[in-house]
Amino acid sequence: MDNTNLARISIKDIVMITIGTGFYGWSLININITNQLAEGGLSGITLILLALFNWNPAYTNLILNIPLLVIGYRVLGRRSFIYTIWGIMSLSFWLYVWQKFPMPPALHHDMLIAGLLAGIVSGIGLGIVFRFGGTSGGTDVIARIMEQKFGIQIGRTMFALDAVVLLMSLIYIDVIHMMYTLIASFVFAQVVSLTQQGAYTARSFMIFTDYPEEISHAIMAELERGTSLLKSEGGYSHREQRVVYAVVDPSEVSAVQHIIQEIDPKAFVSIITAQEQLGEGFSYLRPKKKFIFF
Repeated sequence: MDNTNLARISIKDIVMITIGTGFYGWSLININITNQLAEGGLSGITLILLALFNWNPAYTNLILNIPLLVIGYRVLGRRSFIYTIWGIMSLSFWLYVWQKFPMPPALHHDMLIAGLLAGIVSGIGLGIVFRFGGTSGGTDVIARIMEQKFGIQIGRTMFALDAVVLLMSLIYIDVIHMMYTLIASFVFAQVVSLTQQGAYTARSFMIFTDYPEEISHAIMAELERGTSLLKSEGGYSHREQRVVYAVVDPSEVSAVQHIIQEIDPKAFVSIITAQEQLGEGFSYLRPKKKFIFF
């Protein structure tokens, strides 16, 4: 395989990163700033500078990211480096646009709704950015450097940096607003994960049974799902047997359990949540579900 194809820049990725940073920038300007909610990471620092010195976050976002890009360009790799630059530039663009054309939602001073909405919108935005291989710069670059140089996990570094920035934000917000910020941060983390990885999670079955052929054929016949028969050996008995492996839609779990119960009630079954599935049956040929009447 030609490695240059792996680093190819996709127009679709660029467009989606732009859309994602648009959502994130809208949330920062129209919800966080309007309702005095803080933010973690480099974006949180830009909000601190805005509160203390009235510095425009559209410019400080660019300025603060420049040294990080200079330090981290070798860590990111060509494709990721280009996507990161684009993410930083597009975020600054949207921060400038949303300040010129503000569209704050009418929340009627409800801080709980503000925190929830900030987490949802910004989570969708950065989730899209991450899903299509981009970043918004900032702490993500620092975290990757720390992982490569010192072996510290990315998640730990980002959590520590976000915590430091949030504590610094107490300079300009009170404890009450900080608590609503923490609510926003929790919702943000959940939505980012959901958006980045996708809401479609399958269930994988590992079925240890004396009737592998029968169960395998029943799953294929009734659910039209492919199965695999894996060779295994008992750790205690050293008896060889075949294990049925199948990946199904969550709505089909009860049907598989019924099949197992009918054929071999004594079967040992392990059900695992499969976060992402690729290939026939779970990507381009995934069964389409209707939404209400459509």
